[in-house]
Amino acid sequence: MKILILSGPNLNLIGTREPEVYGTDNFDAMMKVWEKQFPQVQLQYFQSNVEGELINKLHEVGFTFDGIIFNPGGYTHTSVALGDAVKAIKTPVVEVHLSHVMKREEFRHISFISPVAAGTISGFGMRGYELAIQSFLK
Repeated sequence: MKILILSGPNLNLIGTREPEVYGTDNFDAMMKVWEKQFPQVQLQYFQSNVEGELINKLHEVGFTFDGIIFNPGGYTHTSVALGDAVKAIKTPVVEVHLSHVMKREEFRHISFISPVAAGTISGFGMRGYELAIQSFLK
């Protein structure tokens, strides 16, 4: 099973950026944990602060991978194009957010990804990615 973990803008700073909101774990450390926890899954990670690069990656893997775990970051609330890209591919996408977006500013309550995603996980920190991986193994 092949799963892509796809991260949007500013998620390269996780572990140091607003730890009170996003926690102190970083993706490099967590990838090692998940690879040991889920040895039957081939995990790949890609992060970009550029919307077009995220769209290109969705198009690249969206017909061959078994799942995509996508945290679009701030693009969640602004990018019709990313929502359209998720809708256009065959691979199921689980939207993940580290923070509980519904408890944050009102503009964060809108997602252009949720309506076209297989599911959404929000508010569990890095554990949300583990839950998303498990959802593909059901």
